[in-house]
Amino acid sequence: MSKSKRATSPSSKTLAIEVDASGHAPLGMSPQAFLRHYWQKRPLLIRNAFPGFVSPIEPGDLAGLACEEAALSRLISYDRARDAWSVRSGPFQEDEFPGMPDHDWTLLVQDVDKWDADVRELLEAFQFLPRWRIDDIMVSFAATGGSVGAHVDQYDVFLLQAHGHRRWQIDASPNPPLGFRDDVELKLLREFTPSHDWVLGPGDMLYLPPGVPHHGVAEDPCLTFSVGMRAPSAAELIGDYLDTLVAEADDALRYQDPDLKLPVDPNEIDADAMTRAVSALNALRMNDPERLANWFGRFITTYRSAGEVAAPAEADALNEAAVEQALTGDGTLLHRHPMARMAWRRRGKREATLFVSGQDHPMPIVEASWLASTDAVSGEDFARLSAAGRRAVTELVASGHYVIGNADEDAEDEDEGG
Repeated sequence: MSKSKRATSPSSKTLAIEVDASGHAPLGMSPQAFLRHYWQKRPLLIRNAFPGFVSPIEPGDLAGLACEEAALSRLISYDRARDAWSVRSGPFQEDEFPGMPDHDWTLLVQDVDKWDADVRELLEAFQFLPRWRIDDIMVSFAATGGSVGAHVDQYDVFLLQAHGHRRWQIDASPNPPLGFRDDVELKLLREFTPSHDWVLGPGDMLYLPPGVPHHGVAEDPCLTFSVGMRAPSAAELIGDYLDTLVAEADDALRYQDPDLKLPVDPNEIDADAMTRAVSALNALRMNDPERLANWFGRFITTYRSAGEVAAPAEADALNEAAVEQALTGDGTLLHRHPMARMAWRRRGKREATLFVSGQDHPMPIVEASWLASTDAVSGEDFARLSAAGRRAVTELVASGHYVIGNADEDAEDEDEGG
């Protein structure tokens, strides 16, 4: 049950903060209504977002993943007596977890969707959002009382309860205090007064837009899936774009003053000088829409990358004929590497650019759209592609973004945890 401790604003009176999605999963309303009324505007508790949900991953699986060198994991513990928090980063040792206490700690692992195909399938339920906006699925296991403290995120997040129960408190007031404690290494809020208080069970989901303070505490041993968005700051965007402009700039583009007049004061930086400085900057074509769009496609498909995609040892020998030959075997497919991020952009009525982890490949729109949406390419698919499409896929195989494999063998590897 929701507990309101503050007067609600007129807007919150007209829109529910809690809905039941039974029969209308996962949002309890149409995607259009959700985007219009809630997305980046107000929080929403969605009961039965995934009715009868059974977690595709067990706590032991998560602990095993946290022991992997390449996985991004953290262990957060809370000392109630001292009101003290401690944070450790992985990888962890397998023998650490059996000795952990039965309360007040949380294990978090980022990018679990890149490691587990069953977890990755959950992203299909979020097709109402641009795929390139979704960052990852973080999975957390919390012992009873486990928490990461009251905090605020600067990105949208869907918090899906996968196993057990977690109590979520949020502060949905118009101007909540956002000062941080200075005695812990986590960015925890100094003040937190909840306006709403809920206990979520398996299949329930809480949506939070950026800037809403929240605090989750495990009622019993539980798993929570956090579907987080990519939200680069303005500083990150301009920093990366300027780096690109500088790297590509012609050294001949310089400050020039062929119209220089005798200065009134030789020590003054006058208005004419500033006009010339602006002209020198404009020569970098910072406002060129095409250049900006191509940069953004490369940037957003590498932003906060979970890991590097390595080229195969035989990359030099992987030409179009070699790829075509490899795909002649029964059941042989090109599988998209789980770390490879794809998005595409129109470049006219029929042409597009496919962006893959910072690379850009021109091809027809229909092919860019299809490749961005599929995880596997067969020999027949490859043969139907245009010359530009085949060339792009061949380059992606050579860079490791597609892996040649047999579908049956890959399925067996996944069943065995490989």
